Amino acid sequence: MPQTEAADSPDTRATVDDIEEALKDVIDPELGVNVVDLGLVYGLNLEGDDGVVIDMTLTSAACPLTDVLEEQVATVLEGLVERAVLNWVWMPPWTPAKITEDGREQLRALGFNVG
Repeated sequence: MPQTEAADSPDTRATVDDIEEALKDVIDPELGVNVVDLGLVYGLNLEGDDGVVIDMTLTSAACPLTDVLEEQVATVLEGLVERAVLNWVWMPPWTPAKITEDGREQLRALGFNVG
């Protein structure tokens, strides 16, 4: 399907907020909470008219599930941006202090004991 002129107009370009909201559909497979509320997304940088670079970390550098998260990110951003680059970062290290209040509520609902 060809793109229309409206689809190329600047006011239809995805914003950082749009991308962050979409990333709330990416669920950490071990904890069952989205990566935004877990505090795993360290930065979102729009690139050009059609791309985003996502600085993201994991709860552990040894996590074997990076492929699963990369696939989820690609899926939720499909149609929102043309290009998404997932940049795995390890500094500063993730700690539970980075979890949002919404994330804490979700973890409590799953039976985790979080402050």
